[in-house]
Amino acid sequence: MKPSLELKIGQQLTMTPQLQQAIRLLQLSTLDLQQEIQQAIESNPLLEQEEGSPESNVSEESTTQEDDTGSETGLTDFAEGEKTEQNPEVSDSQEEWCDQIPSELPIDSGWDDVYQSSSGSQAERPDDDFTSRSSAPDSLQDHLEWQLNLTPMSDTDRLIGMAIIDAINDDGYMTCSLEDILEGMDPELEVELDEVEVMLRRIQQFEPIGVACRDLRECLLIQLNGPDVQEEPALSAARQVADQHLDRLGSRDYTTIMRKTKLKEPELKAAIELIQTLNPKPGSSLETSEAEYVIPDVLVSKKQGEWVVELNPDASPRLRINTGYSSLIRRADSSSDNTYLKNQLQEARWFIKSLQSRSETLLKVATRIVDYQRGFFDYGEEAMKPLVLHDIAESVEMHESTISRVTTQKYMHTPRGIFELKYFFSSHVSTASGGECSSTAIRALIKKLVAQENPRKPLSDNKIATMLAQQGIQVARRTIAKYRESILIPPSNERKRLV
Repeated sequence: MKPSLELKIGQQLTMTPQLQQAIRLLQLSTLDLQQEIQQAIESNPLLEQEEGSPESNVSEESTTQEDDTGSETGLTDFAEGEKTEQNPEVSDSQEEWCDQIPSELPIDSGWDDVYQSSSGSQAERPDDDFTSRSSAPDSLQDHLEWQLNLTPMSDTDRLIGMAIIDAINDDGYMTCSLEDILEGMDPELEVELDEVEVMLRRIQQFEPIGVACRDLRECLLIQLNGPDVQEEPALSAARQVADQHLDRLGSRDYTTIMRKTKLKEPELKAAIELIQTLNPKPGSSLETSEAEYVIPDVLVSKKQGEWVVELNPDASPRLRINTGYSSLIRRADSSSDNTYLKNQLQEARWFIKSLQSRSETLLKVATRIVDYQRGFFDYGEEAMKPLVLHDIAESVEMHESTISRVTTQKYMHTPRGIFELKYFFSSHVSTASGGECSSTAIRALIKKLVAQENPRKPLSDNKIATMLAQQGIQVARRTIAKYRESILIPPSNERKRLV
């Protein structure tokens, strides 16, 4: 075969860099978008953030005034201004006046008088200090080591205590046995297991009380032996239940507990109430993780009887083209500097256009969701309608993948709380009348029925399915169990309690 040239006509779908950038910005969360914008501002001199603060206006005005008062070159020669000649008579009078001023002037106020109010306010609020606001929170291990260093003991005991503290997890429980700790110690110290046991008992009395425990039973008994509960009348019964019948207490087998302990129902109820005041995870009281705040992308409010959807203006900063650099671009200039400014200007315009497209798409999708789920905003979760991505995609004439990107990690602030846009999408269950019911509404109904049940005889999954069937909602028992577990409601045997 001989090589030849041929012409063919065909269609090929390609993604331009502008489209790739728009899709990438569309799926970013608010925090990721802010970081992306900050990086774009730092890398592109043609991009700048719109600032309307008074400080920026003052600085611009002062700069303008300085430029106006400067020399013809735009600069002010301060050295030359200092060399200006002065009137000799004026200078002599100033020298005489300065000679009459003593080196130290008497004052009628002291330091305490000036700063008394501020120091008093700080003394009244001991927690409001700089270290508590700026320093990182201490971990559980740091808190225990601090107490260990304050306790007088030998160097060997201190090493044993450090080994025990290293074996404590964030909940306050031991992650290894005392035999493993003994094996990890230096053989030259000649430590015995009894010494490790004694050191463990000392650490268990540290704050928060109950740490360094090996199981839940030991954790509860340590707290029941603490000084805070010694005056409780049900202390003896609570110790007996926590020591011997903790498994039966977890399964709500109150009849067997009363028969074994020979306690009456009011006594067992008081013991259970005392046990419920204890902390099963004592280390959680020193939680070191910082709170993460959600910045809503969309704000929903009711104005004049209508639900209004708006974009959060604080979610992303507004950008604009830097007019100072853009005015330097010349059309006919092909130098490297001019070419660089042209490319940066084009990228800045693409970036701003991609941000505008993201905002328009987000507002359009959020508006359609609010229109479709109007019953939720008026009446709550029980009025939620079934909704899938295809429904919104058809109404806004977009692809389902685009709707998925828009609704991922985007949040909506409503009078009922802050929800992710994905929250408003749910599957459906057929009703007896031929209609559809949202799975979110079914979860809300299950939560409502469980809240109204008799604690002595909690509703089983079969009973809940029967009650929903009476309302025209046909749901299987296993579906009820799945929805119940998704909203963290325990089964009926664990919900049973004494009244």
